[in-house]
Amino acid sequence: MDSIIFTTQVMWSQIDANMHLRHSAYADFGAQARLVAMEKAGFTSESMRQYKIGPILFREELIYKKEIRPNEIISVTNKLSKCRADGSRWSILHEIIKESGEIAAIIHTDGAWIDQIKRKLTALPDELVSKLLRMSKTEDFILEEVPV
Repeated sequence: MDSIIFTTQVMWSQIDANMHLRHSAYADFGAQARLVAMEKAGFTSESMRQYKIGPILFREELIYKKEIRPNEIISVTNKLSKCRADGSRWSILHEIIKESGEIAAIIHTDGAWIDQIKRKLTALPDELVSKLLRMSKTEDFILEEVPV
């Protein structure tokens, strides 16, 4: 699976007073990339509703490298960098790439799944673990054992 998840044009509403992409828009692009990547792997929003689970974030770190201006075309990657064998915890790396090929930003995200009924962290059903693991992975991807 290709690690570029989507390409889009920067909209006026995503621009700040300094005439470049506002900080929160980067996080929005990362969130969209995660959802699109899961859908492409067959892990759909419908399956999350069926199993009554949802993603939560523990950490989202943005590293800004190059300015992004209005109307620029950008691409967003999504690569799984770490995952527990039961899918309960995961880390994803995103790159936001300018049309020139320059990396404009890097996003490191650590997250987990919450049982929406019990309001507690949970592992994924086996069916969903296999789908999560279909996502593109970093070269140094780590599959962690489940703690006892």
